[in-house]
Amino acid sequence: MPLLIKNGCITEDTWQPVNQDSGHATHDQVATLEQWQQLADKNGSAVQLKPGESPAALYDYLDQIALVLVNFPAFADGRGFSYARDLRERGYSGELRAGGHFIRDQLTYLKRCGFDAFQLADDKALEDALTSLEDFSEHYQASIDQPLPLFRRR
Repeated sequence: MPLLIKNGCITEDTWQPVNQDSGHATHDQVATLEQWQQLADKNGSAVQLKPGESPAALYDYLDQIALVLVNFPAFADGRGFSYARDLRERGYSGELRAGGHFIRDQLTYLKRCGFDAFQLADDKALEDALTSLEDFSEHYQASIDQPLPLFRRR
């Protein structure tokens, strides 16, 4: 089973990966947005968003979705940061996973935007990635994980 970082620990991924070739997804599988939209029962479902696929289609179902996987095809593509913040600000409380190609230096910022799970393209670097989540002990700016800026917390 593949490994990932979830809630500050390295753990096994219990979801089956996306199957692009199938017209539909099973209930224990991460669905593409198109497959997810075809699900009759969205309760407990998992969906992947790719860059350019707006999270707006998910808004009416945020309380039913167990996992939103935001795909990062390249570390320079920052749209997923906005998707995460948008979903958290709209009340999504399920697992929000960053998957794909991002670098160790981005993990803190991904977490600050609302991601609580990280599926790296190379799972051999998980220990280093987990350590990087503690690179900073304090943050000046407000964010999803700390809504008050530092000057308001003093």
